Amino acid sequence: MWRTLSATSQVAAPVHNLFTPIVFSVYIFKVRPQMIFTFSFVILHTLVAKVFEALRSKSQGECRIIYCSENYIIVDKEPDLKINSNNKNERTLQTFLKSKCPAVAKKKLFHEYYFPHRLDYPTSGIICIPKNEKACRAVAKAFSERDTKKYYIAIVRGIFSADLVDINLPIGDDAREVAIHKMCTDNVVFCRNPRNAQTVITVLDEGIFANYPATKILCRIITGRRHQIRVHCSHLGHTIVGDYTYSNRKDVQPPRMYLHCIRLIVPVTIEKIDVSTSDAFTQVKFWTKEKMVQDLSSAYNTIDQYINSL
Repeated sequence: MWRTLSATSQVAAPVHNLFTPIVFSVYIFKVRPQMIFTFSFVILHTLVAKVFEALRSKSQGECRIIYCSENYIIVDKEPDLKINSNNKNERTLQTFLKSKCPAVAKKKLFHEYYFPHRLDYPTSGIICIPKNEKACRAVAKAFSERDTKKYYIAIVRGIFSADLVDINLPIGDDAREVAIHKMCTDNVVFCRNPRNAQTVITVLDEGIFANYPATKILCRIITGRRHQIRVHCSHLGHTIVGDYTYSNRKDVQPPRMYLHCIRLIVPVTIEKIDVSTSDAFTQVKFWTKEKMVQDLSSAYNTIDQYINSL
């Protein structure tokens, strides 16, 4: 049943940006009036795209605090949201925390809150925010020493040929896509600075997404590389549904990328963390489950037993 492969995170557009194409086009019209119809179509297309982008995140729900203690705040982050930004007017996880937990903000920190780990912009799910420096050091150490357990669910294109997959393949920078921080596996010539990366995947459900075969999976990452699950799934030929970057900019119809951090375990002495959310993809438009391979509880056991056997 087990198959092993080895190596031998857009923000809603500000309203004033929506009219940039119009200003540019008015200037063009004065020079080349014969192109008015063509540019009018471009303007309309651009405006529709930008308005959709501006409204998209509102349809995905908002962040919510799911756990709060003396040492930690645990947030269920919405998709398509940055952790922080140098633009103070941009809505981010930082601004959400500022509105809900202003007393926890630290003026000495550039972004006011401790962020010892992160989620990609399009990824939703659990993120841990320490309330003090001691708690932050404990979590940061746990992540650096790989003592944490981080689980994700995803809906991916195609049907997996095995119920469990262990992909152990280094990930590095894609030298062709520096501007967007795209990553790649190290079996291609354009990979730069690869680092070890391991992801264990087990199948939850098989089904259909928008008339195409798809699989819902549970993943546990052993390492924590940028875009790790997205890159490994793409390498397997099972790109995550809605992943614009790793579908070579083709998967644009889904309202979001279907990757969600569903559980986080951090066994620190100051306070053990074991927090989970419900399955974010049980009632997803366009997704139809046709076969349940295993429930979520069984999937956790499947992954943990396999990793413990290594």
